[in-house]
Amino acid sequence: MQPLVAPVPALEPAELVRTARHAVLAGIGEEGQRRLAAAHVAVVGAGGIGSPVLLALAAAGIGTITVIDDDVVELTNLQRQLAHRAEDVGTPKSASAARAILALSPATVVAPEAVRLDTSNAVRLIGGADVVVDTSDSFHTRRDVAAAAEELGIPLVWGAVQEWHAQVTVFWSAPPEEHQPVILADLFPPGSEGEPPSCAQVGVLGSLCLQAGGVAAGEVVKLVTGAGEPLLGRLAVIDALSARQHEIMIRPQVNA
Repeated sequence: MQPLVAPVPALEPAELVRTARHAVLAGIGEEGQRRLAAAHVAVVGAGGIGSPVLLALAAAGIGTITVIDDDVVELTNLQRQLAHRAEDVGTPKSASAARAILALSPATVVAPEAVRLDTSNAVRLIGGADVVVDTSDSFHTRRDVAAAAEELGIPLVWGAVQEWHAQVTVFWSAPPEEHQPVILADLFPPGSEGEPPSCAQVGVLGSLCLQAGGVAAGEVVKLVTGAGEPLLGRLAVIDALSARQHEIMIRPQVNA
């Protein structure tokens, strides 16, 4: 797939050193690193999956990151939400995540949005981003994010985790011509998904959040730089109890 973002002309000397291990990576290189610096990624949710996504994107050198989360840090979050610290309890997650991002990558521009994304503001919040990552824990929010991404025609990296299981995929309503569009409704037709139980009810393996978040962040890097094959049309399913990962193909609905 062609790179999603044109590169900036040059990186600052300190950023060249900080990201040097990317510059020698096949598929990225110095030009790919400049593409990452030019990219704007909007991340919905700064929780279990959102935390490692945000940290990984900052470490990778993404130029602009919008963090969208209306919640505050609670003590129970710290078992899995590694962007936050004990001293952040009571702080808006968007602000706490912004601190963590800048501590890793001072060159990154961070836009914290301490608001709940819904149908009234979704397009505004993710508009201007090259990629959106949805790590939210409500299907109402997921529907709103997906609808806005479809309207804007930008790729949506989607991650979910519960108990010992996680899923990651890429949706895109307007991919390059050689690829078929795949959207959230192709995986979950309207009315089919229900509302899953919360982490407070069934729990979640903290380390699995890192694993799923790492996969999701990798999909962003691949889309921005054009490296590898994105998970468009493929759902990666991770079973931490058996240490197995497999894929489910996602086909566009016939009447879509």
